[in-house]
Amino acid sequence: MRSVRYHTHGGPEVLVLEEVPPPAPPGPGHLLVRPEAIGANFVDTQLRRGLPQAELYQRPFPRSLTGDVVGVVEAVGRDVAPSLLGRRVAVAAEGAFADLVLADATWAVPVPEGVDDGTASTLPLAAPVALGALRAGRLAPGETVLVHSAAGTIGHLAVQLAKILGAGTVVATAGSAARLDLARAQGADVGVDYTEDDWPERVRAAVPGGVDLVLDAVGGRVLHRSLDVLAPHGRLVAYGAAGGDPGSVPVADLFALRSVIGFSLLAARAAGTAQALEDLAETADYARRGLLRSAVHTRLPLSAAAEAHRLLESRTPLGRVLITP
Repeated sequence: MRSVRYHTHGGPEVLVLEEVPPPAPPGPGHLLVRPEAIGANFVDTQLRRGLPQAELYQRPFPRSLTGDVVGVVEAVGRDVAPSLLGRRVAVAAEGAFADLVLADATWAVPVPEGVDDGTASTLPLAAPVALGALRAGRLAPGETVLVHSAAGTIGHLAVQLAKILGAGTVVATAGSAARLDLARAQGADVGVDYTEDDWPERVRAAVPGGVDLVLDAVGGRVLHRSLDVLAPHGRLVAYGAAGGDPGSVPVADLFALRSVIGFSLLAARAAGTAQALEDLAETADYARRGLLRSAVHTRLPLSAAAEAHRLLESRTPLGRVLITP
């Protein structure tokens, strides 16, 4: 079968489509999926380049790519419900850019009838991250939320989920007019270009009383300056560092009744499997009801994995980049 792998760190050009042996039959707790669509993830561009913030996730060479696989279950291992055979599921997996994919059945989400593959591809990771970050920030009905990178894979879902959960004003930041238009289309009330140096002043002008909750996956200076737009008792949830610099928070900046909370889906799942499974079911139900949808920027063949990574690194996609084997 075919699989996209890389044998050294580097740019997108190190990704190669190779013939590899098919996976072994699924063992206990696992299933075998034939992908129909695969959501490409930004974190893999950092893994591929060998960036320090991705060190914990590095594997021996040759390495395959992670991804959010939407496809049909062809085989199940022991302790996996036989009813999943032939079902369309969405599941995050390593070795995702391939003709056949082994995955952990615990986190496989049966795709509700009528849900498109772009939206389905967000159900294993992106949507639960967005929901988990909002929950970590203790969002209350009527509160004001600022979502950074609001046109990104997770950000545009966070905008929708904030509204579903009862947020009042949702302020979206993004780096271009087109991306701000996408965020507004998802339900954002205010759009601010965070490439402009005065973006905090623009946020404060739109929300004079300050923001109750900030969701940030950029890190660095964006994280630090976000503290200045928080209202008293405001919370900032940091769930990534796509800018390459996680940043630091001086304790004195918290004295003005501000708090910073970290969120990781892996940590959340380790802390409570039952709650994590409930979150999967909740986001899938929002998708079933048409309340949660993902934009799709483009669909590319498996042979164009390098182009998918170039798009992700350009920060230009308006929605998901999907691979179709």
